[in-house]
Amino acid sequence: MRKYESLYIIHPDVVGDELTAMVEKFQSVLTEQNAGILKFDNWGTRKLAYPIKKQEKGCYVQTIFEADAPVIAEYERRLRLEEKILRFMTLRFDGELVEAPAEEVVAEEAKVVEAPVVAEETPVVAKEAATEEAPAETAE
Repeated sequence: MRKYESLYIIHPDVVGDELTAMVEKFQSVLTEQNAGILKFDNWGTRKLAYPIKKQEKGCYVQTIFEADAPVIAEYERRLRLEEKILRFMTLRFDGELVEAPAEEVVAEEAKVVEAPVVAEETPVVAKEAATEEAPAETAE
C-alpha cells in the first residue's frame, strides 16, 4: 500500500456539526475500504488565493493515509459527488510523517516565555511632552 495525501476545500457555509459529519463521512469512505488514516488535520476556514464557485473563503481539510489505487478512485468519486466540496486534490505522499513530541513543543514555548526582557529607557523629553496639557480654548 502507498501513502497518499488528500486536501479538500469545503464550502464556508458548512460549519459546526454539519462540517464534522462531512469530514467523518469522507474518513469512513477510506476506513470502509481498509485504508489506514495516518494523519488528519482540519486547517479551518481560510481565504482562498482566488475565487472558486464565487466563494472567497473555504475550510481546508488534509488527510494522509495508506491505501491501494482502487480506494483512491472511489474516494475521489465521492468527493466529486458532494456539492459542498469546492476543490480536492489527492497526491502520492513521498515525505516522512514527523510529528514533534508534546514535550518538545512545551519546551519550545517555555523558551519563548523565558526570553529576557530588556527595558528601554524612554527619553525625558517624551515624558515631559506627554504630561503637558493642551492650552484651554477661550470662547469669544
